[in-house]
Amino acid sequence: MWMIAIILGYFAVLFAISRLTGRRATNDTFFRGNRQSPWYMVAFGMIGASISGVTFVSVPGMVTGIDMTYMQTCLGFILGYIAVAFILLPLYYRLNLTTIYSYLGMRMGQRAYKTGASFFLLSKMAGAVARFYVVCMILQQFVFDQLGVPFVVTISVMVVLIWLYTRGGGIKTLVWTDTFQTLCLFAALLLIIYKVIGELGMTIPEAVSAIATDEHSRIFVMDDWVSKQNFWKQFLSGVFIVIVMTGLDQDMMQKNMTCKSLREAQKDMCTYGVAFVPANLLFLSLGVLLVMLGEKGVSDALLPGYVQKSGLSVLIPFSIGIVAAAFSSADSALTSLTTSYCVDIRGREGDEQLRKRAHLVISVLFVVMVMLFRMLNSTSVIDAIYVMCSYTYGPLLGLFAFGMLTKRVPRDKYVPYICIASPLVCYAIDALTWNVAGYRFGYELLMMNGALTFFALFSVSSRETPWAECQSAS
Repeated sequence: MWMIAIILGYFAVLFAISRLTGRRATNDTFFRGNRQSPWYMVAFGMIGASISGVTFVSVPGMVTGIDMTYMQTCLGFILGYIAVAFILLPLYYRLNLTTIYSYLGMRMGQRAYKTGASFFLLSKMAGAVARFYVVCMILQQFVFDQLGVPFVVTISVMVVLIWLYTRGGGIKTLVWTDTFQTLCLFAALLLIIYKVIGELGMTIPEAVSAIATDEHSRIFVMDDWVSKQNFWKQFLSGVFIVIVMTGLDQDMMQKNMTCKSLREAQKDMCTYGVAFVPANLLFLSLGVLLVMLGEKGVSDALLPGYVQKSGLSVLIPFSIGIVAAAFSSADSALTSLTTSYCVDIRGREGDEQLRKRAHLVISVLFVVMVMLFRMLNSTSVIDAIYVMCSYTYGPLLGLFAFGMLTKRVPRDKYVPYICIASPLVCYAIDALTWNVAGYRFGYELLMMNGALTFFALFSVSSRETPWAECQSAS
């Protein structure tokens, strides 16, 4: 019952924040936060919002397979966030966009616009549901099964709670709840690290020294060009992961575009981009400490395996940490999906009744899809969802790159077919190289996917309407 009381107390804080931020809320409040968010609050909250519950569980376990080489990708994140701050954000603010896919409509045409938004809706819904399901399964195993609460009740109550505290203030509420949830996430992480250090009989300086000298603390791989962990592959992948999965993702950009000005949004973006390095270093350091402690779990099982053998002193912060990580990503996903559906698909930004109905329906659909995962009960299905999402972001990269790097206009009717064909071609290339040469593409597949989309768009384009004319017309 202690766990139930703590989780209910956690949600009570979220509802209090929701009540304060949701007063006299309009669609502009829900979609854009009235462009009044303090940049430092957005920056701090975005650190937690970018760390899903799956990340909270998975990153510590990475050290058992690839040591700390994930830090190479995190270093690439910094350059990626700088690119988003000084290339994409100025465009979005200059055009005063509510959703970033509106740019595709101004630049290329309605089919390009609807295609980009549809790819986002498909990717975000599938990816968010898969991540939420994995975390809820962990919570069910550690907390709710012991209390006799059925899984369907767990999922339904959690999504209802998210719907309740986001339905009024929307993105304005999330800027503040994310700040609280990020605070809870890192407090939980630090408490677990402190507990493990104590079990090892070390002081904090001794633990830092032990992590630095451990065999799993290897970060850089410079000598093996075939390895997926090669520095340049990881670094460049980190750059493009941020550009695509943050800069071209309505979910991630919606909060950043609630800042008062472009300058403040850029400060927000650069600040939390740099903060990602120490944040992920903490997660990986926890993994090294758990290995020192003698934990035998591999990958995703490392941290949960330790929690399972520990008492409430570890279970409570662990549960709060993954709840904070899971909810800060799930609530923003529901809000951004509602925004994109109302603005991009229906074209009715000012319709408050549509926004309320859409938010409710998307929340119900969220529950249904989570239960569908439960019925299938297959990790291969979840893995397939993650792979699908990694493929569907490639066309968005190609669309935005084409729009920003050229002045040509593609034939709008071909755009949907190109964006569907590009991921399929990439999948075929990946399968062929694996069967013929034994090489499996990693994150670099995203760049290849975007390049294929770019050149295919170029092949069906003309100089009929320069972008300058599109801008003046809009």
